[in-house]
Amino acid sequence: MSETTLLKNWLQSFVQMLRDYWDKVRAFRPNARLFLLNVILTGISMGVFRLLFNFYVLSLGFDEALVGRLISVSSTTALISALPMGYLADILGRKYSLVLGGLLTAFSVVGVVIWPTEPSLYGMNVFSGLGQGLWGITMSPFLMENSGEKERTYLFSFSQGLQMLSAFFGNAIGGYLPGMIGRQMDADATSSSAYGWSLVVVAATFALGIAPLFRLRRQRLESDQRSVFAPIKYAVENPALLGKLIMPLLITSIGAGLVMPFMNVFYRVVHHQSDPVIGNLFAWGSLAMGVGLLIAPPLADRFGKIPIVVVTQALSVPFLALLGFSPLFWISAGAYYVRLALMNMSTPVYQTFVMERVDASARGTVASLSSMAWNFGWALSPALSGYLQVNYGFGPAFVITITLYTVAISMYWAFFWRKQPERITNGIS
Repeated sequence: MSETTLLKNWLQSFVQMLRDYWDKVRAFRPNARLFLLNVILTGISMGVFRLLFNFYVLSLGFDEALVGRLISVSSTTALISALPMGYLADILGRKYSLVLGGLLTAFSVVGVVIWPTEPSLYGMNVFSGLGQGLWGITMSPFLMENSGEKERTYLFSFSQGLQMLSAFFGNAIGGYLPGMIGRQMDADATSSSAYGWSLVVVAATFALGIAPLFRLRRQRLESDQRSVFAPIKYAVENPALLGKLIMPLLITSIGAGLVMPFMNVFYRVVHHQSDPVIGNLFAWGSLAMGVGLLIAPPLADRFGKIPIVVVTQALSVPFLALLGFSPLFWISAGAYYVRLALMNMSTPVYQTFVMERVDASARGTVASLSSMAWNFGWALSPALSGYLQVNYGFGPAFVITITLYTVAISMYWAFFWRKQPERITNGIS
């Protein structure tokens, strides 16, 4: 076969893949499209927030240890409240759960500016944990209930891909926003007032993103599906399945919580980069992650969900090592991009995998348990990481993270790929 024929066949296959992708996107239901509009607006605002919040706390005169404790408080709150929030989400319905989660998060952002004291920072991070926890617990069941089997993986990936692409713009804006506001106030770009008013802009944009959610068509679960005893009952009946589905998430979250919340601090302290440079780095990182998320569905269709999870996460580990230990900024930054795309492109694929393998009545419960597993690591690890950074630097945190990621990837392979099961339901694997 000639090179021309090979190229022609490849182009035809690529065009057909794009057509198939577009057909799946066109199949998104009205509720799903309104949710995606919310994702775009909140993604932009949270991209700015995640870049600037740590800097805002440091500008108030606090240290990295407090930053770590604040992140731990938010995640601990989400962890403790996960099961009650899952039950609340079933009582309120997906629509008002998403709305309430957004309002709580917006309030928490405004609150850290209005009350910039240490106790208030802790209190606002409690509200942030409640809001983001409720939103996160509701998202997967909502997407599952508002999609068909044909386009489901695409909707999960598309929602998170759009979130990352929106964060790209948020990070890009966030790197320059304190400078622009500082010039208007005749204040330094790294002052607490410049950072504070930047966070006010974040809260206003986030609140605007809640508006599309009010147009969602409301759905409610039957009373037997929202019983307060449902989480306990399902856990007792399906311990093996839940352990396999949740444990890799738990191990990954412990590792992620050690380094991921501190990437902005890492590049400022270790590589001595400015806010605009870090903002652009985060922006392009979000873009890389968004692209990875968008290409994940066709890959999962072709190779299977679990192979994509295992292979992409395994490939990301060497780049995490380069990110953390390269003395050259440009190598670390390049590794940051590749690592983000590879590690995170599997997230919505695995979420779909989990939601498809439990009964409809258990989806809120399993989403709550998944949230608990993820937030356990983020509750435990940032405080430990803050201590390690102050006393030993970033090196130990990266070593522990790499080790834990390797363990989690091995679990995915052993639980779901080694035996290549077609489907896992009701605890049978």
